[in-house]
Amino acid sequence: MTKHLFILTGASRGMGLAMARQLLQPGNTLLCISRSVNETLTVQAKQADANLLQWTQDLALGARTSARLEQWLLEQAANSFSSATLINNAGVIPRIGPLSEADADDLSHALRVGLEAPMQLTSAFLRATDNWASQRKVLNISSGLGRRAMASQAGYCAAKAGMDHFTRCVALEELLKTNGAKLCSLAPGVIDTGMQEQLRAAPSNLFPDKSSFLNLKTSGSLSSPEEAASRVLEVLMRTDFGLNPVADVRD
Repeated sequence: MTKHLFILTGASRGMGLAMARQLLQPGNTLLCISRSVNETLTVQAKQADANLLQWTQDLALGARTSARLEQWLLEQAANSFSSATLINNAGVIPRIGPLSEADADDLSHALRVGLEAPMQLTSAFLRATDNWASQRKVLNISSGLGRRAMASQAGYCAAKAGMDHFTRCVALEELLKTNGAKLCSLAPGVIDTGMQEQLRAAPSNLFPDKSSFLNLKTSGSLSSPEEAASRVLEVLMRTDFGLNPVADVRD
């Protein structure tokens, strides 16, 4: 049986949970890194004959999480898997409002989870698997807001723009290697998740674009987490994955 390894952050809810469910296939090993364990995944993994590990980690402490991941990967035999993929999906929206009114600790937390941790995990993943002959991929879940400015969203926009650009940089580095990893920072489209609820609930006086997010909901323009997960994983499985290191599922 062909064995594939997937490492997924933010797998306990939303699109991350939907991706986890779709990745629980026979022969797959799925390592989920989230703030909490999802018991339904445990049941599904047994039914699917898939190997599931769930780590409860605070991604705001990315150095600790990446060190644990690197050690775990080094303990695996280099020929254990025919492919290994890291999916940096976790992210948070800092308090919605102008940067001039931002709380420093809240802003720091959002940047640690949304940008610092993905960079640290990517570094650990690439270093620990550098001698693996298997195909290696890094999929970073970005956002259109990483490519389009929006008032009262400076922290989130900056984290996603940083994710896009560090992906470009690392993709160039991996091209110089004999068996370099393929990387892509992918915008998944607009999805009906808790983040959208946060944006719709924000005070209008602090968030001038609130009406556009309300319209997305009322017009039925939001994808379900399951639909979005399917589109994202379809891109991941394509033979040309990584050819464009910054992409959008709608392209």
